[in-house]
Amino acid sequence: MKEHGWDKDEWPELFKKIFSADILIVGTPICLGEKSSIAQKLIERLYVMGGMINDKGQYLFYGKVGGTIITGNGDGVKHCAMGVLYDLQHLGYSIPPQADAGWIGEVGPGPSSGDTEWKGKKLSPPLGTDSDFKNKNTTFMTYNLLHLASTLKEQGGYPSYGNSREAWDDGFRWEFENPEYR
Repeated sequence: MKEHGWDKDEWPELFKKIFSADILIVGTPICLGEKSSIAQKLIERLYVMGGMINDKGQYLFYGKVGGTIITGNGDGVKHCAMGVLYDLQHLGYSIPPQADAGWIGEVGPGPSSGDTEWKGKKLSPPLGTDSDFKNKNTTFMTYNLLHLASTLKEQGGYPSYGNSREAWDDGFRWEFENPEYR
């Protein structure tokens, strides 16, 4: 954005960090029943980079794994996770099972999960940190993200046959006749 008159643009450095990672976990609070505007901005900026290709001619994020953590104090963890995970897979990230976890407090105004204080009163333990259900889901998510990322890395990502944008643009088509072609 510097070329458009902004004093600074942290995106180029942030993108380098994101792209060098095998796993991207998008964390967001629930804002009016949706992911936050900051999470949306991140996804939009990633989408702009999605026109680039990797060294196999595939979309840039092929071979990388995505997940999400949702926090807040209102209902909507599954809805927000659904949107974030869809966006990530649309960009090329691979999504394993149980790729999300959420911590929310009670629905409505009040402390959010993880808050250590509310209206001057100490919350001990911090709200939501002692939930076996939340801890189980976070553990499952962590192991599934790590397993898929490790598997993809060991195999060198996805093979390029059949999903190389570069090959498709060069005229690649399947090597067999489509029986449904009319």
